[in-house]
Amino acid sequence: MENNQIGDSAVNTQIEKVLYTAKTHTTGGRDGGSSRSSDGRLEIKLSVPGTPGIGTNPEQLFAAGWSACFIGAMKIAASKMKVSFPADAAVDAEVDLCNTDGAYFLQARLNVSLPGLDREVARSLTDTAHQTCPYSKSTRGNVAVAINLI
Repeated sequence: MENNQIGDSAVNTQIEKVLYTAKTHTTGGRDGGSSRSSDGRLEIKLSVPGTPGIGTNPEQLFAAGWSACFIGAMKIAASKMKVSFPADAAVDAEVDLCNTDGAYFLQARLNVSLPGLDREVARSLTDTAHQTCPYSKSTRGNVAVAINLI
């Protein structure tokens, strides 16, 4: 039986359609492990952040995913606003792995470059994207986030 409902204490949303399901298999964790996608398009080695290991880490993957998704959300917002989206737009995502009193948590900065756009228009695009991007939605209330226009 298929369950099309996501629920937690704060949100109970009926799903109309699942657009895509990413499937990965990970072994070993961040200390010398590896991860690969079910379709074979992703195959990576993992290492602990800040060490000389040969792999990437979950924070880098999260930053890459979030920045790509955020650009997509800005493109949708630009289309709805009838604004030409700059071909050389970029997001430099910074995701910090933090620790306070033994508790780990994340904080992030999305540094957004929208060359050629009026600053108010650019701010409107980033504000809208931050409300609609699935990564931004999933971190809201859980991760301190700064959106900076550069």
